[in-house]
Amino acid sequence: MARPLYITTTLPYVNSDPHIGFALEIVHADIYARYRKLQGDDVFFNTGTDEHGQKIFEAARKAGKEPSAYVDEYAAKFRALKDVLGLSQDIHFIRTTDPHHVAAAQEMWKRCEAAGDIYPKTYTGLYCVGCEAFKTEKEIVDGKCTLHPSLTLTEVSEKNYFFKLSKYQDQLREYLSQPGVIVPEWRREEALKFVEDGLEDISISREKKDGHNEWGIPVPGDDSQTMYVWFDALTNYISTLGWPEEGGDFKKFWVDGDTMQMAGKDQVRFQSIIWQAMLMSAQLPRAGRVVYHGFITSGGQKMSKSLGNVIDPLSIVEEYGTDALRYFLARHVHPFEDTDVTMEKFKEVYNADLANGLGNLVSRVMKMATSNGVQSREQDLKFLDREWEIPELDRYEVNQAIESIWSLITTADSFIQTSQPFKTIKTDRKQGETDIKVGLLYLIQIAVKLGVFLPTTSKKIEILIRENKMPESPLFLRKE
Repeated sequence: MARPLYITTTLPYVNSDPHIGFALEIVHADIYARYRKLQGDDVFFNTGTDEHGQKIFEAARKAGKEPSAYVDEYAAKFRALKDVLGLSQDIHFIRTTDPHHVAAAQEMWKRCEAAGDIYPKTYTGLYCVGCEAFKTEKEIVDGKCTLHPSLTLTEVSEKNYFFKLSKYQDQLREYLSQPGVIVPEWRREEALKFVEDGLEDISISREKKDGHNEWGIPVPGDDSQTMYVWFDALTNYISTLGWPEEGGDFKKFWVDGDTMQMAGKDQVRFQSIIWQAMLMSAQLPRAGRVVYHGFITSGGQKMSKSLGNVIDPLSIVEEYGTDALRYFLARHVHPFEDTDVTMEKFKEVYNADLANGLGNLVSRVMKMATSNGVQSREQDLKFLDREWEIPELDRYEVNQAIESIWSLITTADSFIQTSQPFKTIKTDRKQGETDIKVGLLYLIQIAVKLGVFLPTTSKKIEILIRENKMPESPLFLRKE
């Protein structure tokens, strides 16, 4: 019986082009979504764009555009990632400017307000435009935000509405004490410690003043304020399911299903504390689990436009192909820790693992098969339609899962080198045919297991095997 599973990425902020960090998140989520579909689960896979806030307003003004036109342009770029990154074609895409989402965010506000959890207060604090958030003392080092050290914190004093996060300290402690609600385990311990150190109520609105904070969802009942962009955006995880409609996809996937969110390691406070408290306040089910990935760094530093070390995933796809990027993100970027990435490393891995490794193996085996009139056995071809369990993916260890496939490629290469069927078939036809069929069986297993990771390449290999053809061109052209 199909199990309902909900998978969502975070919504990237549309103040710049898609970057490789988000490509990592959405490709890993897509791999897991494809895997669970392979197991027969009914999967709702969600992504989209976060389009409100002062940072967006300023970026639009700098570009000489109206905010609505600006976000339309960038939303289109992120929507195009479905094809660029080879994502599941049934992926859902939500924008926080969608009318339904706006209504849902306001309904979330009303429910939290009805629970007595929203109140007005005049507040003075240090505000980071990069985070779109007021920063606490432990989030500031040497007078700078730890996440955006190149930006100057601004002292802001204004009337805001606050959310009683502190009210949910005990419930959050109980929630975060459950193994599995956060992956990896040490991130759960990090979140639990954050809660145990004491929670403060948080500002969830911004005052419209001097042309600032105009670009956002109006606070219900107070047009002088717009919603804090996080309070607005987090609601997307259920508005995409049709909430506040209580039935339909919301009931199927969020209430009765298995829910999984993916996010970067800097999102723990927002995804596993603030969002869960909002759900508690609105008397809605909490997320089943949140899986946190590390950062992609370059040359030992976090990627930054100002440092000039940003790697553009679209450029990689243009030169190397979609599956080359998917492969690198799956095998050579750690699912939980930070990973240093350079284009030199990417090219080295591409040539060694794809052009000389997988691509060369497919060409060698298919050349032996077609030139000697040898085809896969019928019982072996049945493997192409077989479901495959991937225990490493059940633990979200994407790199270990694809590592096992490359071990199989190494084994197949070794078999060809040792048995040398291209020579044997000239002196012992029967043995040569047997060895070539073994080589084809290796390719069949590789094609099946690659399906959730490199879907296009997997399909190409399957077609070559079924039609007993040589590839018209190398699967992966070597780059000099």
